[in-house]
Amino acid sequence: QGVLVPGLGTFAVVHEQINSTEKMYVVQRPVFQLDMDMSCLRELVFPTVMMPGDIEIMPLDYWWLSQTNSLPPDVVRGCVEETILLYSFQLRDRQRPTFAFENIGILSCQDNVLCMQFHCSCIAGLESRDTWVALLLT
Repeated sequence: QGVLVPGLGTFAVVHEQINSTEKMYVVQRPVFQLDMDMSCLRELVFPTVMMPGDIEIMPLDYWWLSQTNSLPPDVVRGCVEETILLYSFQLRDRQRPTFAFENIGILSCQDNVLCMQFHCSCIAGLESRDTWVALLLT
């Protein structure tokens, strides 16, 4: 399943099969597909991530988020929208801020490459059997 954060992109978990000389691994790993206004991204490069067609993409659940912080869903939605808008304006103005997602990872821009770096704990939480393979792939 994936989650669409409007104006920013989609987070999802993909299953990937890796064949080695000794064993076949099927691991789960997180991916992020950027979906921002291209005018914000001039001069920036970002990796293309292909989402498999069988992944169900759900919209960000503002009600669920509101339950985690005791704010009304409309306030949470406004905060998310304003934060993404601020981030896109900073990118447009050639600022290179990092965007931290608690317990997930960091969206950062280094040498004009905008990419998502997932925390090791996020990857390990998804893939408990072959954690090192998932870490290497991500």
